[in-house]
Amino acid sequence: MGAVSTTEVPRALLTSADERAALQRRTLRVVVACQVFGGAGLAAGITVGALLAAEMLGGAGVAGLPAALFTLGSAAAAYGVGRLSQRSGRRVGLGIGFLVGAAGSAGVVLAAVLGSAVLLFVSLFLYGAGTATNLQARYAGTDLATPERRGTAVSTALVATTLGAVAGPNLVQPLGGLASALGVPPLAGPFLLATVTYALAGLVLVVALRPDPYLVARALAAQEATPASPVATLGRVSRGVLVGGTVMVLTQVTMVAVMTMTPVHMRSHGHGLGEVGFVIGAHVAAMFLPSLVTGPLVDRVGRIPMAVASALTLLAAGVVGAVAPGGSLSLLTLSLVLLGLGWNLGLISGTALVIDGTDLATRARTQGSLDVLIALAGAAGGGLSGVVVGAAGFPLLAVGGGVLALALLPVVVLSRAR
Repeated sequence: MGAVSTTEVPRALLTSADERAALQRRTLRVVVACQVFGGAGLAAGITVGALLAAEMLGGAGVAGLPAALFTLGSAAAAYGVGRLSQRSGRRVGLGIGFLVGAAGSAGVVLAAVLGSAVLLFVSLFLYGAGTATNLQARYAGTDLATPERRGTAVSTALVATTLGAVAGPNLVQPLGGLASALGVPPLAGPFLLATVTYALAGLVLVVALRPDPYLVARALAAQEATPASPVATLGRVSRGVLVGGTVMVLTQVTMVAVMTMTPVHMRSHGHGLGEVGFVIGAHVAAMFLPSLVTGPLVDRVGRIPMAVASALTLLAAGVVGAVAPGGSLSLLTLSLVLLGLGWNLGLISGTALVIDGTDLATRARTQGSLDVLIALAGAAGGGLSGVVVGAAGFPLLAVGGGVLALALLPVVVLSRAR
């Protein structure tokens, strides 16, 4: 965890702002490439994970288990990836995370073929490593970004996820046909795609992310270090991390809970896999594509106003989902689009707050720890969502998620007052 020696980093990067700017541009290109692949892998779990569990185990009550398992796996991976990145750089931490996710995806396919619930649970846990790594990759683009460009750097990584993440749900039917031709249950088809795309994302990072931007940033910080007041620094970091982390945790639990049960809710009202794929594809597009605008707005308008916008958007999503008839494809799509947009606003504003509130000596480790909390929040939301729907129905789940998001308002308002 010690400081990186400046001898490990090309001297030109420590002395030339132009060289660092060139490395930042190259880093963003690599992150974009890996996020395109990672997004396709991410889509498998959220599109058919609940349906696969319901098919293998029976009943909607267990449909929330896949989201709970792969988000628990995401929590464990976030911790590990954060520590590896702190010690060895983003290239090693993120590369290994994606490769573990690929192994988990392959295990889900094998579990579906064998009909093994135990293997399914273990594999979904490992699959979560890809989810965590895909999310943590957003930080790689910010290591060398200037403070006024951090929101934009985060948004660049998230926008890149859109292509794969939107294509994945809309390929459910073709992938199901491919799976059937290979003797695999159709619902495991998207996990075939995830196996390949997560592996490609990991290889892109391992091969191309050189020099490692985090190690360069740490070496530069060590070279330019000046004495600081520990008490003042601790206070600033604690407040930024607390507020940013709270924003991301609440948006995550709301989004995962409603998103997890939407495919099950739709299937119970007669919607086909194509319609489910369309709605989830629109949701995923809303999670990532608005980043083109969200990132610059976070930099220009401010972190706190955008966090407030996140809470209000999630509330609107919950209300629409609660009043939408089960057979209304248009209203369900609108609800899931608003849900994705609210998550996007919260993630980018919260991430920027965390980056502002940490220093490079501990940043990767802190980011990993926060992503553990985010993943655990998602696991709680996914695990409880099936129980809530089984006991009280989907409308209560939807509106409850929107009301929960309003807890963001006192947090960010008190922070701004201070």
